[in-house]
Amino acid sequence: MTQDKGGTGHRGFAAHSQALPLIDEKRDHISPADGPPSGAIYPTVDKIGRGYQGDPSSALLELLDPEQNSNFLDHYLDVPVDLSKVLFICTANVTDTIPEPLRDRMEMINVSGYVAQEKLAIAERYLLPQMRTLCGLTVEKASISSDALSLLIRQYCRESGVRNLQKQIEKVFRKVAFNIVSGAQDSVAVTPDNLHNYVGKPVFTVDRMYDVTPPGVVMGLAWTAMGGSTLFIETSLRQPLGGAEAKGEGSLEVTGQLGEVMKESAKIASTFARAFLMTKEPGNNFLISSHLHLHVPEGATPKDGPSAGCTIVTALLSLATNQSVRQNVAMTGEVSLTGKILPVGGIKEKTIAARRAGVICIILPAENRKDFSDLPDYIRDGLEVHFVDHYSQIYPIVFPQN
Repeated sequence: MTQDKGGTGHRGFAAHSQALPLIDEKRDHISPADGPPSGAIYPTVDKIGRGYQGDPSSALLELLDPEQNSNFLDHYLDVPVDLSKVLFICTANVTDTIPEPLRDRMEMINVSGYVAQEKLAIAERYLLPQMRTLCGLTVEKASISSDALSLLIRQYCRESGVRNLQKQIEKVFRKVAFNIVSGAQDSVAVTPDNLHNYVGKPVFTVDRMYDVTPPGVVMGLAWTAMGGSTLFIETSLRQPLGGAEAKGEGSLEVTGQLGEVMKESAKIASTFARAFLMTKEPGNNFLISSHLHLHVPEGATPKDGPSAGCTIVTALLSLATNQSVRQNVAMTGEVSLTGKILPVGGIKEKTIAARRAGVICIILPAENRKDFSDLPDYIRDGLEVHFVDHYSQIYPIVFPQN
């Protein structure tokens, strides 16, 4: 099973129709054994529903099990079917909704989304000629420059796949074709300067919220449905130090529509930040007695996961010491109660998001070194990367003045 993060369409139906075994009327058993091995593709298997008409996952369970599918009984044809030599390929965007018994019989292959350079190559080689022909245009009549395509990818089509990019290119050519047919223009060359006339205002205009991060604000990295993005952690005092209500132990309030896992990660980060600050500045009781507020911007977007742990620790320490962290640094990694940095997923998408935001230094868990080494050179070049397994290795990187 392949985990597809944004495909180009349901092409699997055509492959599946060609893969059905031939029916011999003289037999009471259907088998593709006499021919070459067949293949069947089932797209979006994660969207299987269950209703009063039956449970498709139960049928798939018997269909995909190599111990049972050699004598699979088709209730519609009422004959057994030999599917032992059929290769089934299922695609899914998420694996959580696939029933566990069905998922247990699948071999998982995670397929990352396309990066900007790959999208550009796909658009120039395949999408442009296809959409141009579909709209009845020629190269002389309509063209889109590489710079315009790059701008289209960066500001309009950041999702992992190329379906939306195909729609936007088709929209451009439809408007070009209309202008030519109506006599307004004889030919059109789409450039970055006139791209907005065909696709409207940019959807994504800002890659980072802070050009310069103040004390208490740190840039993290997150995986999203769009592939990857920067995620800023903001911390602030809820009330002045030394106030009437500031006696006793402090507190931490979190906002930003965080999930349960991320809320627990914030509590763990707060506990470790207190202990770590005692070792660096024994006289600093800021994190112990203060009432703090932690916020993750874009509050309308749900957020969850443990990968912001080290970022939250850094933001709390930055606020406690009233020192800004090193600029153009981004980090990701789960933090344990003792400060160990644990591996996270989505390294490729997070690295691309960091490059897009102008980050020059990335901090990653040591166990993700293998994931980073698998990235193409054009993604890794020019980045200062630090692999850490404990937070004590992050502190001198983000606070070089100490």
